[in-house]
Amino acid sequence: MVASSLLFATMGVCVKLASAHYHAGEIVFYRGIVGAVFVATLVHLRGGTLRTAVPAMHFWRSAVGVASLVLWFYAIGGLPLATAMTLNYMSSVWMALFLIGGAVMLGSARVDGRLVAAVLMGFAGVALVLRPTIDDRQLWHGLAGLVSGMFAALAYLQVTALGRAGEPETRIVFYFSLGGVVAGAATMGWTGASGHAPAGLALLLAIGLLATVAQMLMTRAYAIGRTLPNASLQYLGIAFAFVYGVLLFGDPVTLSAIGGMILIVAAGLAATLLRVRSTPADAQRPAAES
Repeated sequence: MVASSLLFATMGVCVKLASAHYHAGEIVFYRGIVGAVFVATLVHLRGGTLRTAVPAMHFWRSAVGVASLVLWFYAIGGLPLATAMTLNYMSSVWMALFLIGGAVMLGSARVDGRLVAAVLMGFAGVALVLRPTIDDRQLWHGLAGLVSGMFAALAYLQVTALGRAGEPETRIVFYFSLGGVVAGAATMGWTGASGHAPAGLALLLAIGLLATVAQMLMTRAYAIGRTLPNASLQYLGIAFAFVYGVLLFGDPVTLSAIGGMILIVAAGLAATLLRVRSTPADAQRPAAES
């Protein structure tokens, strides 16, 4: 999980650098191609199959996952790296909000006050993170990062449903990558395709490889480890991104932003702990980069 978090943060660096040459949809397109080829090759070498009996479930999982990915890459291009990473990691807080909303809609007599507190803590953290780091030109990037976390939470629900249907992680990642290819191609049809230079191609290849290997490592971590410690280590991605941002991009260091990140991490861990205690073990699966 530590290696996975480091690779995702490193991928974020490559996305930020590539954003100077490519639109977010283009980056998702090439990331999807690399991921699909990587996973297909892995499945072939293992003698497995990519055939699925639940194509509709994969479609919806890919739809929300790719939407989250496009928004996240867009946010990375315009925000400090740690800020964009933190907003995407709000998925656990969004999950808690969904649980509260579901309880209210079902007329539950009691809504867990601890979940409510976790949600409030998370959004207080968002306010602290965004206030010192976003100006008027970055407003849309900030909103995109926030919504990317919400879509990541929806993708988590879809991954859980696919796992219960017996779909292996490699198949889930493969169809998610294909979804990125389709959505990226559609975006490129609207925005046009950018020209390539050796440095740009290297960044696109690195993004695809880093993201796919990181997904595999994270999936393995959740398969052999416990959910709460894994979720805790996953937040190291924010720390890695913070160090990258300061050293490579000169991102500002403010006490308000750091305090907001701490609040979001605490809220995410609290929401994860509460969810783990109320969820069967076989349903505890990673969101895996949306």
